[in-house]
Formats: sequence, structure tokens, C-alpha cells
Amino acid sequence: MGENNTPEERQPSKRAKLPAVVVPFLGVAAVLVGGLIAYLNRDFVGWFAYAPLSNKPFSANGAAFITQGTQAGLAIMGAGLLVLAFWAGYRVGVKGSSAGSGNT
Repeated sequence: MGENNTPEERQPSKRAKLPAVVVPFLGVAAVLVGGLIAYLNRDFVGWFAYAPLSNKPFSANGAAFITQGTQAGLAIMGAGLLVLAFWAGYRVGVKGSSAGSGNT
């Protein structure tokens, strides 16, 4: 009846593996859906403004060169990239903490 100084090896449960699969899948899905939304909502508009007697450049208030649908698609893509960055950082942190906790 002595001490057992060997670290216990824990087997991850299926519940612990689920977020490891779902989070990157959701991130990739958000990037793809956002890219598709941004691509499908593009709008080709051409216009020319001429103000010959003006000393200031012409700027229309509220003029946007991309549609609101494209802006939403780009926002969804950004959120998906943030999810993937978080997941990658988390995985690197988990692997780093388990490798360094052997002998302390």
C-alpha cells in the first residue's frame, strides 16, 4: 500500500469530443454561408456625377457601394472566422497544457 505517483490517464468521454467536432464545423459553415450570401447579393451599379462649378468633390450621404445583403454576408464570414480562430487557439492551449503537466 504505497503511493502511486504515476499520473492517471483519463479517457475523454464522447461528450467532450462533441464540441471538438461541432465548433469547427459551425465555423466553416458560417464562412461558407457568409461567402455565398455576399456573392449572391452583389449589385453592379455604375454612375457618374459631374459638378463643373463646384470646388468640392461630390459625395452622396448614405451612398454604399455594397448592398446590405453583402454586408450581412461579410459579417457572417467574419463571425465564422472568429469562431475558427477561437477554436484553434483553444486546441493549441489544451495540447500545450497537457504536454507540460507531466512532471512538476
